Amino acid sequence: MARPGAPKLSACAIAAAALELVDAHGGFTIPALARAMGVGPSSLYNHVASKSDIIELMRGEAMGEIGLPGPGTDWVDTLRRIATGYLRSYARHPRLIPLLTAHTVRDAATLQVCELLADALAAGGFGAEASLAAITVLDSFVLGSALEAGLGSGDRAQRTFEYGLEILLAGFALQAAAKAPAP
Repeated sequence: MARPGAPKLSACAIAAAALELVDAHGGFTIPALARAMGVGPSSLYNHVASKSDIIELMRGEAMGEIGLPGPGTDWVDTLRRIATGYLRSYARHPRLIPLLTAHTVRDAATLQVCELLADALAAGGFGAEASLAAITVLDSFVLGSALEAGLGSGDRAQRTFEYGLEILLAGFALQAAAKAPAP
């Protein structure tokens, strides 16, 4: 039998197929993923080392959908833009969120977003510990909002997210102003 012209498996194809299973069923198993892709489970392991790797690939797919702000963007606006893009991406895949929260972040795109958030907060005068706390609060808020938006609350969830995000950003700005030296 002749080999197919294009490979059937790749990291991107595995991530896309796993994401379809998660969107439909809330999870996936290696055997179910292999069946969905028309291959044997051992074939998947030629491209990924573990289920955890597949989860990171899915995280990367979702985070890759976020449009990142360019250099020179105000630090508060950077936080707003990332949080809004993050919500849109994860609201499309709400059943992915529980899988992500159970695994340590290793995906390069996700780490880049975290670095941009940390840089923005540093520009606002936050130290490392305060930045980590602020990123954790923002992350928790966005993930909770994405679950609500993705599971059918629609416009109300979007309005609530926007309202809550502005409250968080105003609080971060107040915190930054309180730490700023007097003029």
